[in-house]
Amino acid sequence: MAKRTTKVGITGKYGVRYGASLRKQLKRLEVTQHARYTCTFCGRNTVRRHSVGIWNCSGCKKTITGGAYALSTPAASAARSTLRRLREINE
Repeated sequence: MAKRTTKVGITGKYGVRYGASLRKQLKRLEVTQHARYTCTFCGRNTVRRHSVGIWNCSGCKKTITGGAYALSTPAASAARSTLRRLREINE
């Protein structure tokens, strides 16, 4: 069976509605929220989104909190690196 969409991907379900710019933004969000992520506990690529901000690992059965659409947010990464830098300065 031939591939149905080349550009629009997961947002093909919206057809011509809502405008191209909004569909592109939505595509970025939907692709990240449906993706699988690597678990920091077991190392397997089995973390999936359960609901907004709640992520479950099907490998080790752990529940992790994170961003609404991606497991890690840029703000969380910045805070983690700042804390690590401050911790190194104190040592």
